[in-house]
Amino acid sequence: MSSALTDLFPHPIVQAPMAGGVSVPHLAAAVSEAGGLGFLAAGYKTADGMYQEIKQLRGITSRPFGVNLFMPQPEYADQGAIEIYTHQLAGEAAWYETELGDPDSGRDDGYDAKLAVLLDNPVPIVSFHFGVPTGEVLESLRRVGTFTLVSATTPEEALAVQRAGADAVIAQGVEAGGHQGTHRDVPEHDGSGIGLLSLIAQVRETVELPIVAAGGIMRGSQIAAALAAGATAAQLGTAFLATPESGANAVHKQALTNPLFTRTELTRAFSGRPARGLVNRFMREHGPYAPAAYPEVHHITSPLRKKAAAAGDAQGMALWAGQGHRMARELPAGELVEVLAAELEAARTALSGKGDLR
Repeated sequence: MSSALTDLFPHPIVQAPMAGGVSVPHLAAAVSEAGGLGFLAAGYKTADGMYQEIKQLRGITSRPFGVNLFMPQPEYADQGAIEIYTHQLAGEAAWYETELGDPDSGRDDGYDAKLAVLLDNPVPIVSFHFGVPTGEVLESLRRVGTFTLVSATTPEEALAVQRAGADAVIAQGVEAGGHQGTHRDVPEHDGSGIGLLSLIAQVRETVELPIVAAGGIMRGSQIAAALAAGATAAQLGTAFLATPESGANAVHKQALTNPLFTRTELTRAFSGRPARGLVNRFMREHGPYAPAAYPEVHHITSPLRKKAAAAGDAQGMALWAGQGHRMARELPAGELVEVLAAELEAARTALSGKGDLR
């Protein structure tokens, strides 16, 4: 099973699917063409929007690629807490001269429609975030030749992934930028995430699935460490966010290495679910009061984030980034894959005693 995954791409380097317009077809194509695995993010898109991106990607590369889906979310948010947070954001709406979004704009992210497209037009790999699909869904994808991966942030979640019948698990450490892929959003667990290397070791002892390691990886030497710990491949998001092919806003790219932004934190401020980003004004002012309410808070703050981005205001944007953000390199995506692969080989040589590890 491990070789079935890695046979699809020469280098054990996966470009993380980053929703919100970052993981565009040209980024995924550049990564896949260089020997990594490029990914499209279907999150926050319509089924047709996802399909059009798949068609565009297939028009510029014949290499394997993946598509990521968000799992539908259960309704457990406190409506009173959502109303209070909405009132708190009234000043932001006035400042950016926009209306707040409708919290009831949808919970399932078009999941069923996207699955139908992927079954009618199969892609090499599909991954899932925010939960585990049913065994029937995973089996239906397997029947059309699609390899499946599911995110997990604990050994228990990895076991649920294995029991459902997925082909591999993405072990997402707490260092990762963007949303944590927890299967259930439990506020009492905020701040208790597991670091990547510890998570890989625990997942390896819990399940027999191939492991894709994700969380704060920016260098080939870190990929080597993840592989040595038991992973089959490594998934990098923030490392590719700064590339010219990335669809990220220019302000977001610049903020990764801007000395004004010195650290990251997990916050619910922008979406209502824990997500790691650069600490800015919006996060400091609203993070402590944001309720556990995804995707309601995501919908509410969407117009604010768009206005801030249009104005070039980094202090009002969701600057998703992993803990290694200061190590970002503004290299073309294909060149970055080649550099990471060379660094990985150098680290492996050094670890085998044939070189100097520095």
